[in-house]
Amino acid sequence: MKTVLCYGDSNTHGTIPLDFDFLEKSLIPSEYRLPREKRWTGILQRELGNGYYIIEEGLNGRTTILDDPLGGGAYRNGLKYLVPCLESHAPIDLVLLMIGTNDLKVKFSASASDIALGAGLLVKTIQQSGLGPDGKSPSVLLLCPPPLGKMSYLSELFTDGIKKSLDLAKQYKKIARLYECEFLDVAEIIKPSSIDGIHYDEKDVEKLGMALVKVVKRILE
Repeated sequence: MKTVLCYGDSNTHGTIPLDFDFLEKSLIPSEYRLPREKRWTGILQRELGNGYYIIEEGLNGRTTILDDPLGGGAYRNGLKYLVPCLESHAPIDLVLLMIGTNDLKVKFSASASDIALGAGLLVKTIQQSGLGPDGKSPSVLLLCPPPLGKMSYLSELFTDGIKKSLDLAKQYKKIARLYECEFLDVAEIIKPSSIDGIHYDEKDVEKLGMALVKVVKRILE
């Protein structure tokens, strides 16, 4: 059985597009989440079948390498949780890494190249982990999140984020070449919902999952 770890933020968690202001109403993550079988990770499991074990590790607000004191602190830092996560699920054949959207928040003041470098540290950590089969390291598929769409209630959190997000794919592609890992620009498949400009509509989640089935098979079979 092939083990595939899907490591990311709310768009791996399965969060649906949000239509309210966080300062007026608290987000209860479980109430704004697609059912397991309708998340792109669930679609991967459905289509790949019993020969694969798909592990969903998505967390709302997760960044590449940044602590978020206003969003729960260090536990949203993707680098700090990565090695414990890898060890928990080892041996892992492939890691699907889709992260970086939250780094676009204005409070972090991170450029597109900074965000890509953060993602690169995650790739490097996976490649040096030795937590794949036979003491080798897992393969890595680096997925670049699509550019942000038109912001609504989340616009103040992502001032200038749209502009910076347009440069992410170019920077992520450089990182993939540097670390010689697989790369996919998610913008070639889907775009964020017009409701909040960040999360994906259910039909686009299905589309992403189906597209990733072919990619995962190519890498592992």
